[in-house]
Amino acid sequence: MGWDQQRDLDFYHEAGITSVGLSLRKLEAMGWEMASRAVRDADLRVTNVLALGFPLTDRGAWPLHQQRLCAALDAAAGMRAESFVLTTGPAGSMAWEEAATALEAALAPVLHAASAVGIPLLIEHTNSLRVDVSFLHRLADAIDLARDIGAGVLMEVNACWAERGLAVTIDNGVDAIGVVQVSDFVVGTMATPDRAVVGDGHVPIPRIVARLERAGYRGVYDIELIGPRIEQEGYGGAIARSMAAMEEILGGLQSGAEGGQA
Repeated sequence: MGWDQQRDLDFYHEAGITSVGLSLRKLEAMGWEMASRAVRDADLRVTNVLALGFPLTDRGAWPLHQQRLCAALDAAAGMRAESFVLTTGPAGSMAWEEAATALEAALAPVLHAASAVGIPLLIEHTNSLRVDVSFLHRLADAIDLARDIGAGVLMEVNACWAERGLAVTIDNGVDAIGVVQVSDFVVGTMATPDRAVVGDGHVPIPRIVARLERAGYRGVYDIELIGPRIEQEGYGGAIARSMAAMEEILGGLQSGAEGGQA
């Protein structure tokens, strides 16, 4: 998280990584013109650009953020980004239904801009401790809300792996899932974010991936690693081990050859 965009790009080149998700914050800090050129020159497949959502209780702040996200969508199109991901933003003390209504209103011009440039807009659900960035924590709720407002979903495995009826939710909602974000979780962890390398924790990732593949998911698996375990090991080793684990999981599935990629 502390690296800037150029250091990320240098790392991707050194590690032979060609498919990436990018942070709106880092791209903006680099400057859109320079960042767009650098990403294109690196010949990267940009599977998603990730940004934070709206302060839903502060309508006065919406127009500026709407303008920012619409400008980011234009730049993302120039990078041939395949999706644009947003958390909902904090809802304060609003009821869930109030927050959903506010989100729909806040996103209206952004959804229009996404449609205009041909980039799917995906809503990310989060761990329930992260009410500072989202009011949407269950995958089932994310799918319902996304369908209501005309968006898609980023499925965050770290946030929904223990969710009731997950297999049924995947089967019934796979058409709405545009990206699957993968990392592991060690039971007993009391803070967030504290992700673990794929295979180092207790999340039944092989079972979840198998269900996604059987349901017809053919998108990417986005490895998101953040937190003290990752910092202690170092990004290079943690990313390499997670990629190897995901490749092994996908390779071991009967549908792996025609399914998604890590």
